[in-house]
Amino acid sequence: MTNASICTIGDEILIGQIVDTNSSRISRALEEIGIKVTRMLSIGDDSEEIITNLDNELRHNGIVVTTGGLGPTRDDITKAALAALSGSSTYIQNDTQLEIIHSILQARGLDVLDINKAQALVPDTCEVIPNRLGTAPVMVFRFPEERYGHPSTLYSLPGVPFEAEGALPDVINDIKAHTPLTDIFHKCVMVAGLAESALSKLIEPWEDSLPADMRLAYLPNQLTGVRLRLSIYGGDKEEEERRIDERFALLKPILGDRIYAYSDDTLQNAIGALFRGTGMTLSAAESCTGGMISSLITSVPGASEYYLGSVTSYAVAVKESVLGVKPDTVNEYGVVSPEVAAAMAEGVRKLTGSTYSVATTGLAGPGGDERNPVGTVWIGLSGPNGTSTVSKVYKNDRKRNIERFASAALDELRLFVLKDLNA
Repeated sequence: MTNASICTIGDEILIGQIVDTNSSRISRALEEIGIKVTRMLSIGDDSEEIITNLDNELRHNGIVVTTGGLGPTRDDITKAALAALSGSSTYIQNDTQLEIIHSILQARGLDVLDINKAQALVPDTCEVIPNRLGTAPVMVFRFPEERYGHPSTLYSLPGVPFEAEGALPDVINDIKAHTPLTDIFHKCVMVAGLAESALSKLIEPWEDSLPADMRLAYLPNQLTGVRLRLSIYGGDKEEEERRIDERFALLKPILGDRIYAYSDDTLQNAIGALFRGTGMTLSAAESCTGGMISSLITSVPGASEYYLGSVTSYAVAVKESVLGVKPDTVNEYGVVSPEVAAAMAEGVRKLTGSTYSVATTGLAGPGGDERNPVGTVWIGLSGPNGTSTVSKVYKNDRKRNIERFASAALDELRLFVLKDLNA
């Protein structure tokens, strides 16, 4: 199996000025063709550091992919460092990239300066994959086996994310053409309503029984729950899929409806799958989640088939005047209470005429109240067979609490509807 390293180059990443999105995108593309990414590294704008670190990565990996440091300004020093690393003696002009540079700049109404033309000059030790979305080409350096003890190839991509993404298919095709590949097979199940630690404890016997060549990863996310991913490196893809399916089938008796998908998915998609084509409709009443539930539901294409709308009833007056929550209920039980959550769900369901509704009222932080600690949410659910309420308490900051509230509301809605459908 061929291993790979992904290296970002530039001080702007190390100081947190920009977020590295390139590495995850490149990693996914490499994994899909059977290249195992073993390391991700960020290197500053220092020529000696670039050369030393890339030399080390090439020593331990058959593929190294870099992004960044290829711009026209003096702080972009990657090309010179790669020339030194590869033993280049001169630069040569790549005519295809020069034509692209002229086309891009002229389309923007800009003059083509010498500093722009220089981007088409590349070390004589590299091959070029033209970058049709920008001015810096992709440079490909191939190192023979005697250099590192194995054949190694370095791909230098521009750092601008849409340029790197645009060049990636050509890079992948080049890797396929020059690298022996083996299969890597991944498959996921999505689990909601269980913290990572609780899930791990619950499925510990199942995990202990996994064959030695299967690797399990826990990938938690605030909005989607925990993604359990099984991987097999090498072997026949159809056989790998069959074996992983068998293992995941053994999880169903343990986790039941906590499993909401057998692929990398979201709770809002799971909600859509329950409602789509049934004639059932949905609405929401949100207080502490501030519209996030509605935003998640409507992020699914075609949600207009089943989602009628929402009321963001942040103020008590709106809960009372729009949703019909009685002032006596608020006074007696408090705004953050099962009684108010149920009344909100019933109110928005009546208001919109939906089949089902979900409501939230809670305290995202930073403060709690005399009845509830910070991080408390009450979820109200209403449907043709009655109402239900569920309480959750999370100990995160305000932003994460809101995300967890919305995620929990979608999951409880999913279970509420499933219960009716399975009755």
